[in-house]
Amino acid sequence: MLDIKLLRDNPEHIEKKLQTKVPEASLGTILTLDHEIRTLKSSVEELKSERNTSSKKIGEMKRKGEDASEIMKRVGAIGDEIATIDELLRKKEAVFFEEMGMLPNLPEDGIPEDLDAANNVCLKTHGEKPTFSFPFKNHLELNELHDLFDLKRGAKISGSGWPIYKGLGAQLEWALIQYMLSIHIKNGFMQWMTPLLVRPEIMHGSAQLPKFKGQFYELQDDDYDLYLVPTSETALNGLHRDEILSEEELPKKYVCYTPCFRREAGAAGAQERGLIRVHQFNKVEMFAFAKPEDSDALFETFVESAEEILQGLGLHYRNMLLVTGDMSFGAAKTVDIEVWLPGQDRYYEVSSVSNCTDFQARRSKIRFKRGSEKPEFVHTLNGSGLATSRLMVALLENNQKEDGSIVLPKVLQPFLGGISVLTPNDVNS
Repeated sequence: MLDIKLLRDNPEHIEKKLQTKVPEASLGTILTLDHEIRTLKSSVEELKSERNTSSKKIGEMKRKGEDASEIMKRVGAIGDEIATIDELLRKKEAVFFEEMGMLPNLPEDGIPEDLDAANNVCLKTHGEKPTFSFPFKNHLELNELHDLFDLKRGAKISGSGWPIYKGLGAQLEWALIQYMLSIHIKNGFMQWMTPLLVRPEIMHGSAQLPKFKGQFYELQDDDYDLYLVPTSETALNGLHRDEILSEEELPKKYVCYTPCFRREAGAAGAQERGLIRVHQFNKVEMFAFAKPEDSDALFETFVESAEEILQGLGLHYRNMLLVTGDMSFGAAKTVDIEVWLPGQDRYYEVSSVSNCTDFQARRSKIRFKRGSEKPEFVHTLNGSGLATSRLMVALLENNQKEDGSIVLPKVLQPFLGGISVLTPNDVNS
């Protein structure tokens, strides 16, 4: 959530910056509500002051034996006025916070202002695109030889977009998760295991609600109102909700593995088949709470930790600085790391690293203190480290051989009992 003081002090500048992310963004309603709320609060304070003064006068008059009935009537009327204004305030504040919750974070200065994702800026590339001297197969064709995942049985159980991993496919998926966690832990991240269901206020704090309501799976009955996590970022951000941390505690660097659940699986089509875009996928997430002056440097460590994983896997990738219009709702700066998928003939994101500055911290009331100074909001950062479904596709497609076998990276072999190659004869029924 943005600081309302920023909106009051320079509304035209802030509105223009917001419109580089969301063209229809407008501050008119919010600023009108803000003025009305402040006016009503001022009226309430004046009425309370009058009531206090009158109450003292009533006491004095009674002690003197004087008739205080007229003043008592006025005090009663003041109480009614306060109750009426308080109810109006409650309604206006509810609308105000709903409107404020729909405003995205401001892009950092220097981020390219553009609404077209095609104009994202390539910061670097690593490695080269693989070349094949034979007609290569996509991951679905390779799966016909290796039987690593089962989309039909997943659809039978849960519907389309819910893959099942089996046999060596399940082992490979789990090896990827273990390998990624081992890298992040080595790099100073503390591992957490968080719930898969979170409360609405936790979703709001991480900026998933109210903007994206309807895009998540919700459990709602007489006893519960909970959401399945779209990413463990949601739960990790909620760990320190409504807390004041000490300066010495920061930065806090966390890592967590969870399945992730999202209702919208994206556009259908040949490029979106199989594991490319699904309702449930596995992801290792990096998250941090930091002092504002440290968040830029910490952002780079997130990118480096994600890159270290891809380099260990021997995959070609590129780092893309997102233009304002392609950034996520809560981000002030985002770099996507994209791997090359031969079967799709294009790059696909496997990691997205974002600095959310104090946007999530304001929503979640997460602050820190520098000694005896007044508490201030932390900065939060998040980054996929990494999402496995597309990573699985990359491993299968980039490492295939003419006979259909798949060479496994050395870094994964310790997690697979030493298996170095998947051959079509390894099929599990």
